[in-house]
Amino acid sequence: MQIAFDNYSIAPIHHKDAWRLCDFMVANERRFQQDFPETLKQNLNPTLSRIFVNDQVNSFQNKTEFLFTVKENTNRAIIGLVYVKELHKVKGQGELAYCIGYDHEGKGITSKVVSEITAWSFNDLGLHALQIIAHETNTASIRIAEKNGFVYQKELPKSHRRFNGELVNMQLYQRYKSNITV
Repeated sequence: MQIAFDNYSIAPIHHKDAWRLCDFMVANERRFQQDFPETLKQNLNPTLSRIFVNDQVNSFQNKTEFLFTVKENTNRAIIGLVYVKELHKVKGQGELAYCIGYDHEGKGITSKVVSEITAWSFNDLGLHALQIIAHETNTASIRIAEKNGFVYQKELPKSHRRFNGELVNMQLYQRYKSNITV
């Protein structure tokens, strides 16, 4: 599966992505410390990235978690990631988590990626509900969620551990399949 738009593409994580993923995470380290601390910790050097990518490829193949890369088509550099995770197949529910590099923020790329992966999650995975969890200070993520039809549900007290170990409250947004137009 690959989705192309403008000069970008969304594709499942691949073994060959390890070096590019390490480069992407390290280049955006300060940005990802708050909201992607675990992914960051697992990609701080090429060896860790190889292990991480192998695990994610296996998870994708086993359909337990889905990690997609967002790449520029011209140089194939990774510019973002999107997860479909926390799958509850009986409930038909999952969570989206996404990030984009400094150089590509504010260009509408992440909104487009979330739109495409939301449709894929509902139509191909057969999910009925998707969640996005964001910190209240991450206004860009909240804007992307709302732009894609996700509706605020509630606050999740002390539900996310940041890079420094601090537990913070998060905001839960949800969207149901019935809200999607295909």
